[in-house]
Amino acid sequence: MKSEEALPALAALAQETRLAIFRRLVRAGAAGESAGALAEALGTPAPTLSFHLKELEHAGLIAQRRESRNIIYAARYERMRQLLSYLTKDCCGGHPEVCDLSPNKVRCNAD
Repeated sequence: MKSEEALPALAALAQETRLAIFRRLVRAGAAGESAGALAEALGTPAPTLSFHLKELEHAGLIAQRRESRNIIYAARYERMRQLLSYLTKDCCGGHPEVCDLSPNKVRCNAD
């Protein structure tokens, strides 16, 4: 991933509602979640949610599919991995293998 690809994704996530949507979709897994369920869970009006979903989709972080009458949104995990890889590529002086990026311990082991 190049910076011109990372910037739209980071910009999309730099907004409270969009970050909440994305985190919820990451937790939902490949099954994803309907727009209605997202709106209800987040207490977001449908037009506002639609705007934020379009921004996340435009950034390549989520995808949609139709299931019967519902539109289901899901996180694009490969794109998320690419973004995380881009952000941590030069971790610990260019030696990412010495970094511990587990949720409880985000720091360099070389310290």
